[in-house]
Amino acid sequence: MRIRTAGVIVAAAGLMLGVAACGGTNEPAATPSKDKGNGKLVLWTDPTRAPVLKPFAEAFGKENGVTVEVKEISENQQQTFITASQQGSGPDIMVGAHDWIGNMVQNGAIDPVQLTAEQKAAFHPNALKAVTFNGQVYGAPYAMENVALIRNTDLVPTAPATIEELVKVGKELKAAKKVQEILCVPFGAGGDVYHTYPLFSAAGGSLFGTTATGDPDPSKVTVNTPESIAALEKMKALGEKGDGAIKTSIGNENGIPTFVQKKCAFLISGPWSMNDVKKGGFNFDVTAVPGFAGGKPATPFLGVQAFYVAAKGKSKVLAQEFVANYVTNKDVALALYKADPRPAALTAAADQIKAEDPNAEKFIQAGANGIPMPAIPAMGAIWGPMANAEVAVVKGGDPKTAAEAAAKAILAEINK
Repeated sequence: MRIRTAGVIVAAAGLMLGVAACGGTNEPAATPSKDKGNGKLVLWTDPTRAPVLKPFAEAFGKENGVTVEVKEISENQQQTFITASQQGSGPDIMVGAHDWIGNMVQNGAIDPVQLTAEQKAAFHPNALKAVTFNGQVYGAPYAMENVALIRNTDLVPTAPATIEELVKVGKELKAAKKVQEILCVPFGAGGDVYHTYPLFSAAGGSLFGTTATGDPDPSKVTVNTPESIAALEKMKALGEKGDGAIKTSIGNENGIPTFVQKKCAFLISGPWSMNDVKKGGFNFDVTAVPGFAGGKPATPFLGVQAFYVAAKGKSKVLAQEFVANYVTNKDVALALYKADPRPAALTAAADQIKAEDPNAEKFIQAGANGIPMPAIPAMGAIWGPMANAEVAVVKGGDPKTAAEAAAKAILAEINK
């Protein structure tokens, strides 16, 4: 199945995106699956990936004699999928972030993906680790992402070694009226735990303790430990009553544009910003977010995008075939990268991308100290309360009070 499929994929990719083929094979073609389910395979994904996946899905459908529908879900993809699954109206395959896994497993919405040892070895270890939950692989990863420090090298030729150095350089540029902001980190009025986590972790903060196997332990919420309170103190010092490096006026809607317009020399963002940054017309570089002087390394969250097999799909055998043997092909990974430049999880694709686009490898290197975003259901209880705590301190509030309030709200949600 895989070999025959690969040829069709190459044709589809060549037609749609001009992606280079990965080369032929001398292995014989396999027989398409005899179990055609209800004769239809339904895949849900977001509007960015849908047009990329359609030619591959159509090729798979022709090979297997079934209809394949790719449906765009523009908002609340995870909850929409879970609700539909419970109502018996969900898809056969879902595409989404790895930190959905715990919640989807808890709700009985996805099945483990049957990957061979060879297939598992073909992925970046962090990508495979991210989609592994309770010892089972629940998704086929195709892309990885983490934030890094993107720097206008026309303004700052050398990467700052510490946050303190970054702030110093940013202040000097602002005083010289070369920029308007010290740092562009998406934060906004509601806070942004994801983009600021490298700063929080570098200052010693954490969200959960760990189990004996090193996994996040939801019974050990650590946002109000002395170390985490000290980290919030550092964020307060960077906030609106301090250096002014973190501001509620800079959010997802204007963080990248402000950097592209040369109004700040530093941007904390991910590979999804590259298409915009390249339009800025200036030289730039991508490096790891630095830590504080004498502190810990900054550890960004590592995110992975993956394909999942719906537990209540009507064509489960076909869905397993599509996820395990079809979309794990290098050409699919390359096509998805062309549409949305997040580093490929498949190492063969990542190696080819690295040769064509060094920024992809720079993001991977910037995430070398990162940790997979916890995929446990309790992670859902973190975002709101922790964002509220960070907003409070960025506005000048008391870190201990903010941390205790966050811990109380998180535990209340976890223990509901």
